[in-house]
Amino acid sequence: MLLKNLSFLLIILSFPLVAQKIIKLPTDVVTDVTWKGSEKSEMSKNWNTPVITNVSIPTIEIHKPTLDINTGTAVIIAPGGGLYALSIKSEGTMVADWLVNKGITAIILKYRLVPTEHDGVAEYEHTAKNNKELLSQKVQLVLPYAIKDALNAIKYVRDNADSLNIAPDKIGMMGFSAGGAVTMGVAYRYTSENRPDFIVPIYPWTSQYPVQKPKNNEPPLFVVCASDDPLGLSMGSINLYRSWKELNLNAELHMYAKGGHGFGMNKHGLPSDNWIERFYEWGVSEKLITPKI
Repeated sequence: MLLKNLSFLLIILSFPLVAQKIIKLPTDVVTDVTWKGSEKSEMSKNWNTPVITNVSIPTIEIHKPTLDINTGTAVIIAPGGGLYALSIKSEGTMVADWLVNKGITAIILKYRLVPTEHDGVAEYEHTAKNNKELLSQKVQLVLPYAIKDALNAIKYVRDNADSLNIAPDKIGMMGFSAGGAVTMGVAYRYTSENRPDFIVPIYPWTSQYPVQKPKNNEPPLFVVCASDDPLGLSMGSINLYRSWKELNLNAELHMYAKGGHGFGMNKHGLPSDNWIERFYEWGVSEKLITPKI
């Protein structure tokens, strides 16, 4: 166990980012979900990537660019993991590193997850294989809390925009898979104080959080998915894009022929490897990002 923990620590320390600030987000009293023990950080053998599980105390981890390249734009990042885990590297720290190097403040959100015990990823895969109805029940129970965490994160960033050197009207939400469902929830449930200025769902988990009719004041939308997504999420992403365009709202869709699910920042020698560059170009063209470099 010691060797395992040391290995994970070395992985984390190898990341080029160092968290500048970690903030606990507010939570209400929860009576219908019970977490035991603290959150866990480990190297998932099943997914072959570092993960964080059993999150009961939501936090944001703020990574700031240097002042000379700071664009004033901020992106809150919600990693995926089936709401049982957070794929904290390819959908978290690697994303943040890329954004910071472009002068964008990157804020990694650890939202509340389904309570798990020893191996959250193994528990997810076992439940998904043997009892999909139970999986959905557990996800649907916790998902509203995860969405609240994201809305609270937006509010915190906007309330502290001056001290964070962020423009209060350039705060976006980016989420992957289950984090994409959280991002969609933010778009549907925001108020005036926690409205995101743009949303970026990456292969969003529309099978667990179906597309709804958007508001008339929805923020600009940038959607990414792959046609060969094995979870069948491509049509959900198309329908999400279509729902924006039916109201003549600002939206852009990138549907790659190949990429599968969960590609994040990993490289596979495919056009989908470059999705984040397409996001950056879109952000610049929409004047959501003003480059300094």
